[in-house]
Amino acid sequence: MNHLNTRSGRRWLQGRWRLGALLGTLLVLTAACSPAAPATSPTTGAHTLEVGATLEPPSMDPFHNAAASIPQVLLYNVYETLVKVDSEGALKPLLAQAWELSEDRTIYTFHLNPAAKFASGQAVDSAAVKASIDRMKADSTITETLRAQLAVIDSVEAPEPAKVVFTLTRPSLMWLYDMSSTLGMVVDPAFTGELGTLTAGSGPYALKTQNKGQSVVLSKNASYWGTPGRFDEVTFRYFSDPNAMNASMLAGDLDVIASLQAPDALPQFADTTRFTTISGTTNGEVVLGLNHDNKALAKKAVRQALTMAIDRKALMDTVWNGQGTLIGSMAVPTDPWYEDLSATNAYDPVKAKELLKDAGYGSGLTLKLRVPVIPYAVKSAQFVASQLRDVGVTAKIEELEFSRWIPEVFTNGDYDLTIVGHVEARDLGKFANPKYYWHYGNAEFAKLYTAADEAGEESAIPLMKQAVRFLADDAAAIWLFALPNLVITSTDVTGVSLNATTLSFDLTTIASR
Repeated sequence: MNHLNTRSGRRWLQGRWRLGALLGTLLVLTAACSPAAPATSPTTGAHTLEVGATLEPPSMDPFHNAAASIPQVLLYNVYETLVKVDSEGALKPLLAQAWELSEDRTIYTFHLNPAAKFASGQAVDSAAVKASIDRMKADSTITETLRAQLAVIDSVEAPEPAKVVFTLTRPSLMWLYDMSSTLGMVVDPAFTGELGTLTAGSGPYALKTQNKGQSVVLSKNASYWGTPGRFDEVTFRYFSDPNAMNASMLAGDLDVIASLQAPDALPQFADTTRFTTISGTTNGEVVLGLNHDNKALAKKAVRQALTMAIDRKALMDTVWNGQGTLIGSMAVPTDPWYEDLSATNAYDPVKAKELLKDAGYGSGLTLKLRVPVIPYAVKSAQFVASQLRDVGVTAKIEELEFSRWIPEVFTNGDYDLTIVGHVEARDLGKFANPKYYWHYGNAEFAKLYTAADEAGEESAIPLMKQAVRFLADDAAAIWLFALPNLVITSTDVTGVSLNATTLSFDLTTIASR
């Protein structure tokens, strides 16, 4: 789970599988991968990069733990996918050089790069791709998100070493985006170790160590099949206190802050001779999640009342220094079906009290608000609890380390309200899965979403807009704001993506002067 115009939507709907797109992509990659002189450690002589981050991965196994902090480190850097999403939200070749889609839109044929190989030296061939999918399909303990994404895959065939064919159970516009993330990570089939502590990918880096409570260190894959990584080592250092992370950056102990968690600290990095500030967009919807298994929250009027009780603009101004975008549903401006629905169930505490009374909760309502210890979540929870109190709702705040939030809230559903940023691309479909932690089992929405996902290219966007509006009108959750992409780098660091359009903190474009 961490703002373009509709032009990106039109690009998204164009045929990205065309062979002609490959040459342009390779030219872009060649330009982006020009040599640079990385930073050098004064003690070891190694070229290193120090990245400050917030959420420590609970393990390094992305298939059995839904924490977004895992693919933040691993996606594209350690594990590669057939296709990847670039900073503009466009699908690009990676392990696959090109792909075609059948007329009925259920068969994808990928042509693999024959040079691709795992860190072990084994080829990334069609058999390896098939083995990765088959391994997940046979595993009953993978995450619920992966299980739902796998359900649309009917079969995978490997007719030739450099050709792999996926047959879907139905057309799906979202499927290729899913394959650009954790679902599409190709694991070396010869690997027999523990994925939670070791890695078996084909990327320019490999996992070196995970120092619990401190850092994750990646080392350069010296035999990488593509453009080599620019750094001998990359260390992701984790900070629970954003002020401590800022202090480390100011002291020169960090090269990058991957996501600034104290936007009011931006003026500290105003010295352009020392720092570069990158201000872009993310897929991150900060969602005040509602557990629909709760009797009160199962009532639409109660959900609408809670939404109307919260002044979301004031919340964003208070919690995130006005940085971000107000949204009213599970879509952000980078999505081609985005509409500004932030005025849906707008702030109206008087109306909120009336709705609560009509729903039978005029004398009060008490809810558990369990949030992970993340700056925006903790600050938002305090603001939300204060505003809900004004309409007669008591929100009892409990702050949990993320390592507890995942099993207790996300997996076991032990909560009434929670707040977390959902940073996956095109994640509207999670509301169509009643097993997902919101337990939103609305059959009408699921039907709308499936129809949109199966639709032809011309009708997909208007149908997706209908689904997005349905969620907003039904107050399926309370969308607080979309997170900005605020990155601080030293002036020596170049190539950091403007927008965070995937779960990855993509090191493949980053260099140092």
